[in-house]
Amino acid sequence: MLTIWRKAATFDPHRAQVSAWIYQIARNRQIDIARKENRPMPEELKEEAGTDIDASQILGLEQEAGQLKQALATLKPEQREIIEKAYLGELTHQEISAQTGLPLGTIKSRIRLGLERLRHELKDLKS
Repeated sequence: MLTIWRKAATFDPHRAQVSAWIYQIARNRQIDIARKENRPMPEELKEEAGTDIDASQILGLEQEAGQLKQALATLKPEQREIIEKAYLGELTHQEISAQTGLPLGTIKSRIRLGLERLRHELKDLKS
């Protein structure tokens, strides 16, 4: 009910009846809750005892980081900014949308297109 109260200004009687509008808000809220509850939690990585990182591993990680930086530099600035906020800044798409003032669909499109470009740029990188 609080969501309905907060969104009352967005109701347009020419688009739908009040009951349909309220039902849509309740439905969307329920979907959000269900998705949040079903989100898998990542397992904590455990370091094996006696495993020391050698110089070749450090060098390999540095080379991969350098390649990633180069690939990020090839992206359009708006794609790079959104990807950095999502993956380095650990912001949700909704938080990025609120922060930048861009529509949520635009945020998702820029991330998708940017990741496709990064995947293409890094296709030769062996994992």
